[in-house]
Amino acid sequence: MALEKGRNLFKNLSEPLVSRLEGVNPATLTWLTLPTGLAAAWLMMCAGEGEEGALMFLGAAFLMASAMALDGLDGNLARATGQVTRWGDYLDHTLDRVLDVVWILALGYNMVWFGHIELAWTAAMLTMFGSYLGTQAQAVSGNRNYGGFSRADRMVLTFIALLGASLMAYLGSDAWGVWQGIEFNPISLILAISGVGGIYTFVVRFYKARADLQAQDLSKPLSTPKDSKSDNE
Repeated sequence: MALEKGRNLFKNLSEPLVSRLEGVNPATLTWLTLPTGLAAAWLMMCAGEGEEGALMFLGAAFLMASAMALDGLDGNLARATGQVTRWGDYLDHTLDRVLDVVWILALGYNMVWFGHIELAWTAAMLTMFGSYLGTQAQAVSGNRNYGGFSRADRMVLTFIALLGASLMAYLGSDAWGVWQGIEFNPISLILAISGVGGIYTFVVRFYKARADLQAQDLSKPLSTPKDSKSDNE
């Protein structure tokens, strides 16, 4: 989607910083995303109401943005310094998936703003379904599939939701409404978007991958035992 184009903008903006980090191993930045992201998750889960809750949501937004910045910097640094490795790519994708799930669950386990644990797990699993097809397409075809509701889209909207929740907590605003015991607020909204976005992404990436892989099968078919037998005769 459109927000995915922000990768190029971030790359251009981060070039001065990347030039100052030439002696740093990109994997160091990748690993730093984990404690930064977990700290953000703790604030998401524990944020309550009032001024304290507002500050915790703001802190969560800042730490999540910092984790995303580190996630972008590691790849830019690796490419700029010729340190691109398969292990680095694998580690990056692995920690991305860990934090994706942890952040959704942290918001869902916040008993003040949501507290419906089963729905949080549902949203997390649906998000993983969409993410899985992107990485699986890369593993099979060699090309990353960014179709559907991308991680960049979800992170930007989550950041906005955290700012919205911070403002509501500070002002002491009531929920926008209640349905089946679920309060409508920025946290419940982003969890719903994440779940629906996961389904949408799964469908879009599945059909895109099918078209790409079938085209590859026609242009570069895989060898089969029958082919091997014919070659040996």
